[in-house]
Amino acid sequence: MKRILFILFLCCIGSGLAACQDEDHTVPTLPSGNDPEINDPVVEFYDWEKNRTELLTSTDMVLLYGGGHHRTPYTWDKERVSSYIRYVDTDNQSHWLFDSFLFLEIMDTGTGGANKMFAKGYNLESANQADWTKLIDYYFQSETGIGALDASVKEASAILGTPRQKRQIVISIPEPIVYQHPEQASSSTKYWGKLITRRLTFPTLPTELKPANGISIRYVPSSMKKNYQHVELAGFYWLAEKATDTRDILNAVAIYLNKLKYSFNWIPYYGADGYNQWKSLGFNYAYFQPNYFFNESVPDSRLEDACQKALTYDMHMELEFDDNALNSRGKAYRLKNYECIQKHGIWEKNALPIIREVHPYLH
Repeated sequence: MKRILFILFLCCIGSGLAACQDEDHTVPTLPSGNDPEINDPVVEFYDWEKNRTELLTSTDMVLLYGGGHHRTPYTWDKERVSSYIRYVDTDNQSHWLFDSFLFLEIMDTGTGGANKMFAKGYNLESANQADWTKLIDYYFQSETGIGALDASVKEASAILGTPRQKRQIVISIPEPIVYQHPEQASSSTKYWGKLITRRLTFPTLPTELKPANGISIRYVPSSMKKNYQHVELAGFYWLAEKATDTRDILNAVAIYLNKLKYSFNWIPYYGADGYNQWKSLGFNYAYFQPNYFFNESVPDSRLEDACQKALTYDMHMELEFDDNALNSRGKAYRLKNYECIQKHGIWEKNALPIIREVHPYLH
């Protein structure tokens, strides 16, 4: 049974695809920040929040897109998700694969969909409170989504033994988009829904975020504690891939999440506004998108430049690919070119996990 707790808004809400060992994890340092207005005394902590002493980190994270009706298949059942948890090599030996799973969605279109977007840039109506709630319900199911992941880890543990730590869950926070129809300057800014007794107006969101005003939302299903035995909620991901429209609220979100010992994650695209300011924006982990694999007109020099930027700004790198990376599809060479990440020692120099992305759309 899912509990929705209206307390503080927005805040609750190595190489290639090879077998990964169940590795030790380097714990990050919590960023500074002590905004008294964020330290709301009425926050109700869950047991895992009370008992956690530090942020969690992982070694190998993968992005799992889901929640939009345009996805085929629509659900993440146990059979589908199991191949991301355990890898069987050519000698029929089993290995742990990914140890962290980022659940996210960018839009909901297709038959049965709401025709809404969870981040700007897709020429759709902005998702509202009902859409956000529907998305979180989609993730926290018993037989699919996180429930299927939990069951699959249990099965893998019977073969591989209990892992050193539970598999980790990272949940995306949709972008709070100012206008209901972003392409229309006259569009409503009060479309999202009500919190407590007030209706949110997104242009004044930074003010309304203050806990003293009671205008925040945090939702974590109580089923995370009651039903899931092999996974744990580790952090949240900011879906907006540039800082332009949300930079004024990022620190407030970061401080609040860190107070509850959740990590704050970001994956800015190549050239995105704020990518080189990720630390001051409040993120614990930032992964740089080269935006190389999917578009063959992007030169190989893009990867070299992205690696240099990642080194300069102490970022990690995202490895991007889809099934076109198979030799039979003709783009295997583009995945191979990501070896530059290893050549520059980014895997060794950064204690952060590598995100492997099976990308369902083009930038």
